[in-house]
Amino acid sequence: MAKRTQKAGASAKYGPRYGVSVRRRAGSAMKKKTRQYTCPVCQYQKVGRKVTGIWECRKCGHIFSGGVWEPFTRATDANNRIIRRGMEGATATDMTVIAQQAALDYERKVAAGEIDVDSEEE
Repeated sequence: MAKRTQKAGASAKYGPRYGVSVRRRAGSAMKKKTRQYTCPVCQYQKVGRKVTGIWECRKCGHIFSGGVWEPFTRATDANNRIIRRGMEGATATDMTVIAQQAALDYERKVAAGEIDVDSEEE
């Protein structure tokens, strides 16, 4: 005979209360919270949640902040990119944006009459 229902997992403690979608979201959050993640320092799958937003590697002892349910979020990736750019210096894309901004500033100054184009060409 076919199975009629699926196993509820960690959200089984709620029983029939609160609705299906709420229980599913709660179950997925609990799975993310208790799962072991990869450590950014030693690369072992030993990172677990210590408290809300604080994550610790149980192998090397590295403690870092992260998301509430997961240690690495989309904001983490964006922040790491910003930090890397600051440490490495400007990339080719950044230089293009800087050059375009400088050209726009120059055009604005010429249009406002702050810079005389004829005197700069000589």
